[in-house]
Amino acid sequence: MVLSNEPLVANAAQGLIRIRGKIAYDGKDFSGWGMQPDRRTVQGVLEDAISTLLRVDRVIVQCAGRTDAGVHATAQVIHFDIAQTDAMEMKDLTYKINAILPEDVSIQELEVTTPDFDARFAALSRSYEYLIYQGQRNPLLRDRAHRSYLPLDVPAMNEASQVLIGLHDFSAFCKKREGATTIRTLMKFDWTETADGLIKVELEADAFCYSMVRGLIGAVLAIGEGKFDRAWLENYLAGREREAHVFAAPALGLTLVDVKYPDASEYAKRIAETLQVRDSDGAS
Repeated sequence: MVLSNEPLVANAAQGLIRIRGKIAYDGKDFSGWGMQPDRRTVQGVLEDAISTLLRVDRVIVQCAGRTDAGVHATAQVIHFDIAQTDAMEMKDLTYKINAILPEDVSIQELEVTTPDFDARFAALSRSYEYLIYQGQRNPLLRDRAHRSYLPLDVPAMNEASQVLIGLHDFSAFCKKREGATTIRTLMKFDWTETADGLIKVELEADAFCYSMVRGLIGAVLAIGEGKFDRAWLENYLAGREREAHVFAAPALGLTLVDVKYPDASEYAKRIAETLQVRDSDGAS
C-alpha cells in the first residue's frame, strides 16, 4: 500500500461523508505531521486510531498545515472521509477516537462538512505563535519556549519584522523542495512581551513553506541580539538565498494556533485559487 502524504483534492466519493475536525497535539515526540517509514508522526497516529475504530485498512487524514518535527498545535484542522454506514453522532465519534489516541494528541471537535471541503487547500490563512524566554533555565518551559542566552531588543525585532509583510519570495527563509513555490503573503509578524515575562511572536500567512516560520524567527532574533539590522533583513529577503549563518529557530517554541476558512459556498473557489501557480514576477 502506498502511503501518500499529499492531500487528495477531490470531493468525498459516493457513499462517503467528509468529516472536518480540529485537533491539538504536543509535538515533542512526533517526527512532524506527515507519514514517514519507521517514524512516529501525527498523521500516522491519527490514521491508525480512526482505521482501528472503523475496522478498515486506512482512512487518509489530511491537514491544514504539515507541521515540522517538534512543532505543537492547539488548532490544527483536518479532514477525512468515512462510509455513510459508519456515521454516528460526532460527539460519540470524537470520544471513541480519543479513547484510542495516545495522550499527546487529541481531537477537540468533529463535524460533518460539505463534500468539497479541503483542510489544506480551502484555507485562507494559518497562524502560529512562538514563545521565547530569557534568563536562567526554566524546567517548566523546556518543551514550550526557546531560551535566549542573549538579551533581546523586542522593539527592534518588531520594527524590523514589518519589512517582511506582504507578498514576497521567501526563499531565504525556507528549505526548498523541488517543484514547490516559496512565494507567500505574510499578513502578520509581531513581537510582544507578555505579562509573565515571555516574548511572544505572532505570525499569519496564506501559507508557509517548509521551515519558513522558524527561518523568519531565527533571522529576526539575530537583529534582537544586535548582530544585524533592518537593512540587512531587507537585503537578505531580496537575495532569495538561504545562508548557513542564519539559523532557524528551534521547533519547541512553535505552535499552530489558528486556521481561517471562507464560507462553505466559497470552498471550491478558494481551492482553485490556491492551486494556481504563484507568479514570482508579482513578488518582491
